[in-house]
Amino acid sequence: MDGLELEAEEVAMLAGDAGEAKRFAFMLLTRFATAVGASRFVGIEAAHIDGCLYLGEVSLDFVEHLARAGGRVAVPTTLNVGSVDLIHPELFRGEIELASKSARLMRLHEELGCVPTFTCAPYQTIFRPREGAQIAWGESNAIVFANSVIGARTNRYGDFIDLCCAIAGRAPYFGLHVPGNRRASMLVEIASLPPEWNEAGLAHVAVGHAIGRMCGDAIPAIVGLPQGNEDDLKALGAVAASSGSVGMFHVVGVTPEAATMEDAFQGHEPERVIRLDADDLRQIVRKLSTVADGTKLTAICLGTPHFSFQEFEALMPLLGDGGFAVDFYINTGRHVLNQLETCGWKERLEAAGITLVIDTCTYVTAVVRDLSGAVMTNSGKWAYYAPGNIGVQVAFGSLADCVASARAGRVVRL
Repeated sequence: MDGLELEAEEVAMLAGDAGEAKRFAFMLLTRFATAVGASRFVGIEAAHIDGCLYLGEVSLDFVEHLARAGGRVAVPTTLNVGSVDLIHPELFRGEIELASKSARLMRLHEELGCVPTFTCAPYQTIFRPREGAQIAWGESNAIVFANSVIGARTNRYGDFIDLCCAIAGRAPYFGLHVPGNRRASMLVEIASLPPEWNEAGLAHVAVGHAIGRMCGDAIPAIVGLPQGNEDDLKALGAVAASSGSVGMFHVVGVTPEAATMEDAFQGHEPERVIRLDADDLRQIVRKLSTVADGTKLTAICLGTPHFSFQEFEALMPLLGDGGFAVDFYINTGRHVLNQLETCGWKERLEAAGITLVIDTCTYVTAVVRDLSGAVMTNSGKWAYYAPGNIGVQVAFGSLADCVASARAGRVVRL
């Protein structure tokens, strides 16, 4: 721990004065802090845990150890998706033992005092952090949204480290916790947009995929994006963090730390300029599909990250009476499910033939009934991960494309 400065409370925590669970968690954090070159810790206001997705026995072993040691989280702590839908367990199509262990892991986190949100979009719940808050979040899309759209401060914390931060109430002070490290180093200029794109979300997904592939872990500042909404920014960050390791982006004139170009770059000049035109964006979107127009579909999967209530508002006018020729899944969180129940939309969605998937996501676990054909989505993140995760061919399109394709049973572009 050479060079690591500890406050009196942290020294006491490391000595076990606050209990074995905190001692163990903070001991791991000190080793992590030393490895990443942090000189001190910072108190955090919230945490979001990615480790409730079951990845083998080690997932259970770690959390069970903390639970046996009397562990409790020290800050409000939300939970990312698990491997099963605890509300609809019948949707799981894997082995019973795997489902049992997955559910056990999710409930163990609750025993530690975590809030059972089980959503990858905690920023669209009552647990949204304030601008400037120091937090410790796992889940790549949540991290990039918190940093970029809200202006909270977190690094990309992986499994176990995120939970240690929550129990200790501390995070190593490095990376994106430090104001000077949040400046943009790359400028992304959107020179022109495909005139046939009538949804701002398509441009946001295309730009997100581009910066993920081209920017690595650098912070880009984007100019020329069409006016979108929060869900469009959510989609941009999600695919950027999937196709690359982007932890933060700026949209000049939109996001809180980029009112001007000078703000985004903190007075520096861009180290690199990337220029994207309409043809570039079309080509980027085409690469998200592995099948051609007209290809037979077996399912539609929306809601990666989890569908917000506002996204359901956009869907409802397209819904009609359903009449879908393929299975239609939408991943969403418990907080949105409650809203759907309150306004009566849950019954309408289910009557139209839509399966609501709660607590998990169709690209990380065995939920989709028929994987014999291609699956269509409007999510750049789902399109990026699903071929490798669940072995399917993917068609990417707009929300309207997905609904029309669900009725036709094949890939349709409007």
